[in-house]
Amino acid sequence: MARLYWLQTSKPIGHIKERGALVSIMKINIQPIILSGGSGTRLWPFSREAYPKQFLSFTGDKSLFQDTVARIADIEADPGIFAIAPPMVVCNELHRFLVAEQLRQLGFEDCSILLEPIARNTAPALTLAALQAAACGKDPILVVLPSDHHIEKVDEFRKRLLDAVTRAAEGNLVTFGIVPSKPETGYGYIQKGEARGENAFLLERFVEKPDALLAASYLASGEYLWNSGLFVLRASLWLDQIGQQRPEIATACSEAIAHAKQDDEFIYIDKSLFAACPSDSIDYAVMEQLTGKPEGIQPLVLPLDVGWSDLGSWSALSEVRPQDANGNVTVGDIFTKDTCNSLLYAQSRFLAAVGVTDLLIIETTDAVLVAHKDKAQEVKSITEHLKQSSRKEHLLHSKVHRPWGDYEGIDDGERYQVKRLTVKPGASLSLQLHHHRAEHWVVVRGTAQVTRDGETFLLGENESTFIPLGIPHRLENPGVIPLEIIEVQSGSYLGEDDILRFEDKYNRIES
Repeated sequence: MARLYWLQTSKPIGHIKERGALVSIMKINIQPIILSGGSGTRLWPFSREAYPKQFLSFTGDKSLFQDTVARIADIEADPGIFAIAPPMVVCNELHRFLVAEQLRQLGFEDCSILLEPIARNTAPALTLAALQAAACGKDPILVVLPSDHHIEKVDEFRKRLLDAVTRAAEGNLVTFGIVPSKPETGYGYIQKGEARGENAFLLERFVEKPDALLAASYLASGEYLWNSGLFVLRASLWLDQIGQQRPEIATACSEAIAHAKQDDEFIYIDKSLFAACPSDSIDYAVMEQLTGKPEGIQPLVLPLDVGWSDLGSWSALSEVRPQDANGNVTVGDIFTKDTCNSLLYAQSRFLAAVGVTDLLIIETTDAVLVAHKDKAQEVKSITEHLKQSSRKEHLLHSKVHRPWGDYEGIDDGERYQVKRLTVKPGASLSLQLHHHRAEHWVVVRGTAQVTRDGETFLLGENESTFIPLGIPHRLENPGVIPLEIIEVQSGSYLGEDDILRFEDKYNRIES
């Protein structure tokens, strides 16, 4: 039977026959919402706080974030029925330049990027996005996508997603439940209720991560699905429900976004107002309040079998990468002998494993992880230890990305450190000075334009300059190839917070 699709718009786009009568069809506006606030602590040492897993590439050329954007942006939908807006991203303010750069690599220059000054979980993040989306006056269907999932059967996912969109256009609140392939203890579950048409069920209840015995019973019953964190619903429906179920979240988000400041694609949420917002998930704040009730809105769950993984641990990654004849997944310069069912991932050097089974061995330039596969979920305890020990390996990689390029630590000692700076063509560092360190710059590739104490000059390869302590300076790349600099810092304090900016094209000057 043909369905009637509604949107807050003034003119129908066409008509269909339903039971012999002409029925108006209104175009369905879709607003993808990419939630990108995760930290990926179980994928340390690759995933770090300043560069978490969603911005890394584990299964192909694109990052997980870019794969998520492409899955919805490249969907083939009837333009006469569906209008898909550019993605809206909600992310940590710390990651704003990563998000913008990875969107630009996909060809997106007009996306809205909402910046959370502090983490408050998924319910406030969705509320901010819904408020921003509703401001356009079109009340779109929100397609809420975590940014760090892996999906193998993309075409099937897109087909099911459009099905969810049409159900949401009818007034339903829809989520996806992943058809389980094993008794997984690392996921929450959803229990299916009564059938509601083809491949859709009432959402009976959410259940927490089970132990192994309970997970096996869930799998055997056929009544349970993995909780995916994927949601599809109209913006006005979410705002109405969050206002009813968690009015304190609705109020805090409304006030915070009303006082937000916009700078190009970035929307800076007011920190002092957002700090008053309680932290809660979409599940707890709204979905669980609606399940199992015969009256009112009853959420729907659509089973999804598309080769899904949230890549929440190294053992999960080993399940989606190609394996050799011994069940090993190897990435990088690897040698194995008498080794089986292991994941070996080398980033910067030769890695050899002999006579081991069921191990995770992950190498980066500044850290090595060795763990049994059964303990993959415990990797997050390492990041907790690093934080408590005031170390930096949970926060930064040895290569640190900046909007102008990146820098990588090469050596350090008492009162000195050496870095390799790479500046993108046309990019520039801020006009700045340091109170506690001097810097020597040596150009190894490209051309550098240097501003030092009001004087501007060019440096070519194998040329150098000295920046004394306390002198305003700027480094720019006027060329068409990346500029590579070796920087030698010396002084009594070499922390990254010893910087006073005067001018910055990336608006990183704080009042």
